[in-house]
Amino acid sequence: MTLTMETQRPATRTAADLIAAEGRFGAKNYKPLDVVLTRGSGAYVWDTDGRRYLDCLSAYSAVNQGHCHPKIREAMIAQSSRLTLTSRAFRNDQLAPFYEELCALTRSHKALPMNSGAEAVESALKVVRKWGYEVKGVPENQAEIIVCADNFHGRTLAIVGFSTDPQSRRGFGPFGTGFTVIPFGDADALEAAVGPNTVAFLVEPIQGEAGVIIPPTGYLRRARQICTAENVILILDEIQTGLGRTGKLLAEEHEGIEADLTLIGKALSGGFYPVSAVLSNTEVLGVLRPGEHGSTFGGNPMACAIARAALKVLVEEGMIDNAARQGERLKSALSRLAKPQVREVRGRGLMIAVELEPEAGGARAVCEALQHRGLLCKETHDHTIRIAPPLIITDQESDWIAEQFDAVL
Repeated sequence: MTLTMETQRPATRTAADLIAAEGRFGAKNYKPLDVVLTRGSGAYVWDTDGRRYLDCLSAYSAVNQGHCHPKIREAMIAQSSRLTLTSRAFRNDQLAPFYEELCALTRSHKALPMNSGAEAVESALKVVRKWGYEVKGVPENQAEIIVCADNFHGRTLAIVGFSTDPQSRRGFGPFGTGFTVIPFGDADALEAAVGPNTVAFLVEPIQGEAGVIIPPTGYLRRARQICTAENVILILDEIQTGLGRTGKLLAEEHEGIEADLTLIGKALSGGFYPVSAVLSNTEVLGVLRPGEHGSTFGGNPMACAIARAALKVLVEEGMIDNAARQGERLKSALSRLAKPQVREVRGRGLMIAVELEPEAGGARAVCEALQHRGLLCKETHDHTIRIAPPLIITDQESDWIAEQFDAVL
């Protein structure tokens, strides 16, 4: 095969041309809306034709702070001119301040920096197994982790192995063992599933990919009590719910609990860089020793500088409180639509779902109609539309979002 680079290209490529090239050369593992974005600022993005859209997905909550936040960008530019990567073979002057600020904000004892959300989940699975063998006394290779049906924790082989979504699993086996699946939101099922070799319970405070499924009030409190009584590590996957999305810094705060391990990512960098972290107490992360786990890019100075700025603006600019206020306003406005096509509007903070009746024609068609009105949303599981704008939206923008849904439905 001869490798060549095309030298003759039109000065401006059309959206149709870019979509066609993507289809020719890219793996077809996504089905995006046919809008080609080229610029973003705050809550808005623009396509290659110059049309503006209000972004109601926020890159699956990775840009809670809004697109291209100037203070995060400044931190990225400043750090990129000084030092970008050292690997953890050497120390850098951004890692310790990142640890200090992150742990102080989240009331954590220790942090383990990684890159993607899935990598944070994999790290947690490894560390709780090791804790089970070294601290709890579980026989070697017998550790069990309890997970929930309809979970979404990422796309790695271990994670899809305990998924209940056939599309995520089909064609990727054989899978690893050591996972027990129980219904989400059922504390009695959790209590019944715990055995002598159970080392952890991994759960999302709100199931995002499943359609913004909120568990019954008191579920997480009961889960915390069960895990404490049975000496089981409670792992909360807050990669999507955390960092202000639900109107609290972490969704666990709605139930007044603290997890043993908390997983964060996405908005930890404000969309500028892949950054994630495992937050924990000293006992659990203390089982890791040099050489047992790591990442070339995890904890690099560029990532740490960006994450520090992303956390700072999230708190100092009142984005978390705004998410709580705007979430109530938007959910209330959507609930008043009372359209026959709408089965339910649910959510917490600015993590909202509109579930349609099956005969309404499908969520994809609604998302495409909203796109033509300048609003970008994304469907999940055929009949549900997720609404998750940046946490900086105003009263007027919340009302406008509801107006577009009213017009389309």
